[in-house]
Amino acid sequence: MRGHSRFMKKYLEAFLEFLRLNRNVSRHTVRAYGSDLSQFLEFSTESLGRPVALKDFDRGLVRAFLGMLEKNRKSRASSARKLSAIRTFAKYLNTKKYIKNEKHREFDWSQKVERKLPAHLDLEEITVLLEAPDMTTALGRRDRAILELFYASGLRLSELVGLDLDDVNLNGRLVRVLGKGGKERLVPFNRTAAGTIRAYLTDRSSLVQGNVVTRERSRGRRRTPREPLFLNYRGG
Repeated sequence: MRGHSRFMKKYLEAFLEFLRLNRNVSRHTVRAYGSDLSQFLEFSTESLGRPVALKDFDRGLVRAFLGMLEKNRKSRASSARKLSAIRTFAKYLNTKKYIKNEKHREFDWSQKVERKLPAHLDLEEITVLLEAPDMTTALGRRDRAILELFYASGLRLSELVGLDLDDVNLNGRLVRVLGKGGKERLVPFNRTAAGTIRAYLTDRSSLVQGNVVTRERSRGRRRTPREPLFLNYRGG
């Protein structure tokens, strides 16, 4: 954390400790916050020509920092992550009454910037998501199969919901998708997704519970009863 004052270093270290103890975030996330904020504070010190202080922590300084990142051709995802770290730090400083609420509000503009950037999950978040379903229940195994196939194939939500049993080839690990404009394509998926779908299919009959799906769909000129791959708890 060299390059900026001990005064700001104290606040930054207190913030990182707060994250460790109160936000239940991983060590990797805390380390990333520390790195991004240290870079911001070091840039601020160089820009001001003196050690940065709380009174300097404003919109103008953040804009200049983002401009530097763009000039250095940092990716939008990287800039968004650093901006998120700065906003979280500002919120912490406001909560602790280290900066005034009016100054904290200056950072609301950054939300408009973030909405223009693509949203994504990192590997840790994806792992948490995939492990969330309760695999001891039929609905949990269904949910796991949905998430694994969604992640492995990159299907649109509407495409995944519209899948029927005969659209999935587990041996070939391919799924047939009817996309926009009625165009049909084959999409591959991995062994993990295939395994979770197989586990779910052993439970599927218990979800049907005597319900019959009466909707029909077109297959060329032929109309056949639908057999949706993924069912709700009522069998629909």
